[in-house]
Amino acid sequence: MTIPTRTRPGGQTPPSEEFTRLAGPFRTELLALCYRMLGSVDDAEDAVQDTYLRAWHAYDRFDGRSSLRTWLYRIATRACLRSMERAQRRPLPSGLAGPTSNPAAPVDSGTDVPWLQPFPTALLGDPATVVEGRASMRLALIAALQHLPPRQRVVLILRDVLDWRATEAAELLDTTTAAVNSLLQRARATLDHVQPDESTISTPTDPELHVLLDRYATAFTTADVDALVTILTNDATWEMPPFNAWYRGRHTIGRFLRPRLPQPGHCRMIETSANGQPAFACYHADQHGAFMPHALHVLTVTRTRVMRIVAFMDPHTLDHVLRPAGIVPRGL
Repeated sequence: MTIPTRTRPGGQTPPSEEFTRLAGPFRTELLALCYRMLGSVDDAEDAVQDTYLRAWHAYDRFDGRSSLRTWLYRIATRACLRSMERAQRRPLPSGLAGPTSNPAAPVDSGTDVPWLQPFPTALLGDPATVVEGRASMRLALIAALQHLPPRQRVVLILRDVLDWRATEAAELLDTTTAAVNSLLQRARATLDHVQPDESTISTPTDPELHVLLDRYATAFTTADVDALVTILTNDATWEMPPFNAWYRGRHTIGRFLRPRLPQPGHCRMIETSANGQPAFACYHADQHGAFMPHALHVLTVTRTRVMRIVAFMDPHTLDHVLRPAGIVPRGL
C-alpha cells in the first residue's frame, strides 16, 4: 500500500518511508499470527492490510511506551477479533463428524462450509523462521484452534504460542488477569479434547523424508494403491475438503482410492510445503492429455510412514501455495 506523509508530534513531518521501514519487517509474523486466529490465508491477508492501514492512521499517536512490534500485534489481534465475531469457524471434515465407514459410498461436498485453508510455508520467510514456527502452524493445531470461541482462541495464541504475559493479554482484551487465566484454562481443556496427539511423532531425517515422499509420489503417479497402503500407518486418516467425508485406517483409505485414482501416467506430483509440513501439488490429465490442477496434499509423517493426508480439492489452493514458493509448473 502507498503511505502518504504524516505529521508527527513536535511538528516533524517524516517521509512515508519511515512507517514502511519500521513496520514493514513485521508483516510476515503478523500474517502468521492472523492465520493462526482465522484459519484462512485470504482472511489473514485482509486482517494484515487492515492492521497496517489502522496503524498508519494512528502512527502519530504512537508514544513508544511499548515496542512497535507489540503495538502492531495489538492492532492485528483486534482486527482478527472483529473478523471472528462476524465469521463462522473454519473446520476440516474431521472436525464436523466421525469417519465415514463405507469407502464405496458417494461423497458430498460441504459447499456452505468455510473450510480451513492451508498456509504456504514460503510465506513464513527464512528457513530459521520456518523451523521456529513450524509447530505452531501445523494443520492439526490450526484446526483445533477453530473449536475455540474467539477470545479463548486469542488468549491461547498470545499466551501459549507467543509467550505473552497474562497482564499483556489482559490489557489487549480490556479485561483482568484473572479473566485471561480463566479463558486460557478453558481453551487448554478444549484443545486437549479436540487436538490429535502428535507429541509422539518421530521426525524423519532428511534422507528418510526424501525416501518416504518419493514413495508417496510414485504411488500416485503409477496408480499403485497397494504401494500407497504400505507407507500409511495403521490408523492413518484421509480427508479432502470441500467434501464432508473422511476416512480412517490404511485399508479403508485404500478401498476408497482404488477406483478413483487415474490411470498410471495420468497424475503428476510436485513437491512443496504447507504449514511447515511436506505437501504435494497434484495434477491430473484431462481428456486432451493436458495436466490440470487437482488437489494439494498436506502430509503428517513419522520417520517411516504417513499418518495423515489432508487433500485440499480446491484447485485454486495449488496456486496459493506454489506461487509464494516461486514454483511455476512446466512441462506437465
